[in-house]
Amino acid sequence: MLLHELLQRFDPELALDRWPDVSVSGIQEDSRKIKIGDIFVARGGTQINGSQFALDAVANGAVAVIAENTIPNIRVPQIIVPKSSVALSVLSQLFFDDPTRLLPTIGITGTNGKTTTAYIIKHLLAVIGIRCGLIGTVEIDDGKSVRDAQMTTPGACELAELLATMRDSKCGACAMEVSSHAMDQDRVAGMQFAAAGFTNLTGDHLDYHKTMEHYASAKGRLFEMLDKNAVAILNGGSDWSSWMERKCQGRILRFGFEKEFDYRAMNCQSDSRGTRFELQMPRGNVPIHMQLIGRHNIENALLAAALVSEAFGMNPEQIASGLASTIGAPGRLQPVQQGQPFSVLVDYAHTDDALENVLKALKPLTHGKLRVLFGCGGNRDESKRPRMAAIAEKLADVVYVTSDNPRKESAESIIDMVSKGFSGQKIKPVYRQVDRRAAIEQVLYDANEGDVVLLAGKGHENYQIIGEEKRHFDDLEEARRVLTLRFPQQKKNTHS
Repeated sequence: MLLHELLQRFDPELALDRWPDVSVSGIQEDSRKIKIGDIFVARGGTQINGSQFALDAVANGAVAVIAENTIPNIRVPQIIVPKSSVALSVLSQLFFDDPTRLLPTIGITGTNGKTTTAYIIKHLLAVIGIRCGLIGTVEIDDGKSVRDAQMTTPGACELAELLATMRDSKCGACAMEVSSHAMDQDRVAGMQFAAAGFTNLTGDHLDYHKTMEHYASAKGRLFEMLDKNAVAILNGGSDWSSWMERKCQGRILRFGFEKEFDYRAMNCQSDSRGTRFELQMPRGNVPIHMQLIGRHNIENALLAAALVSEAFGMNPEQIASGLASTIGAPGRLQPVQQGQPFSVLVDYAHTDDALENVLKALKPLTHGKLRVLFGCGGNRDESKRPRMAAIAEKLADVVYVTSDNPRKESAESIIDMVSKGFSGQKIKPVYRQVDRRAAIEQVLYDANEGDVVLLAGKGHENYQIIGEEKRHFDDLEEARRVLTLRFPQQKKNTHS
């Protein structure tokens, strides 16, 4: 693409005759990644401003610089914009010829449930033959390859390229988790969403957003982006849905359990084999039987069903067929079975609300004791730490507190802060073990027949971050290792 064409599409008011019309090979915000012909966008940041790397970018071959203020000694065209983070995203989308214009994209936001909802959407669309790309916390599927995700919502440059790859790979849709950080940092500016869904909002990321109101406002920006042809599906049971609809121009529908909601679950029943309910939707009612358990997974299924029905016209029977075979997302109530006489599940629950949802789902299925192991990440929202302890003590029979990703904090001090949430009445056993590997060994050797063991907080993650070091660590692997040692004969019989 030529510079003048790109800038004309970006801002028709720009006077282009003062700049040479050179070929543009890409958009970058990282001066170290600049190739000859790239445009460098000097994005502002909370700690580092991209303007200080503009000279490096030009030296590496940048043909133009986008910034919020004039940078001295720059010998290539400078385009001054009100907000460089918005310009970065919009230019990236334009450079790849607006991929979401031809790729119907569904955005899912909220504190909990985004990942499972995105996986259900991808699975449901496969039922009607639509190949769906995926961008989220666990992995990225761009239609050409599948790889582990580094963050929930990628940076603007990578995101635009991923969407373009999906379009060019003949994907018919994209299911995309949209984080509050991504909204706050304008990573999705310039995109078109065919539909957007809101799961819920509970205390998390307050180290970044500071208040729940700011957190909600960041989420709400996704719905402000919708045009009149798009649809918003909101959680009717969440008071925060009112924040999502304030400036939404799209059609608004709600899901939940009350009779006034557009997509409703009735007569819900769960056991160890799954969940049954009747799905009531505008196009008719249909019985649902799915493997996923828990009220929170019913909500995830309702949201996914509403999004694919409204955006892609799926009928009740097609949705029922898809929900019957969906297994959700990796690391979300994922069972570990090595022949042991008790249940072991790995889940990503890392907020008090998510932990409460999962424990409530497991409690009716527990014939012995419900044992929960969890920790809290370092250098992240501290307010949820005591709340998670209170939930664990309230709903579980035995609690094991350990480390998660301590990062640059002391794991011991994190556990101290978590422990402030316990009542101190010592009604239930609470164990403290800073070493997560040792803690998993303890809970799995303590467990007896009929117990349910929940390893919470890490889910799909296969690492621990200690200091600045990212070490391999996988709850699934650790659980299998311990269970194989404890029940070697059962493992042999299982594979015979």
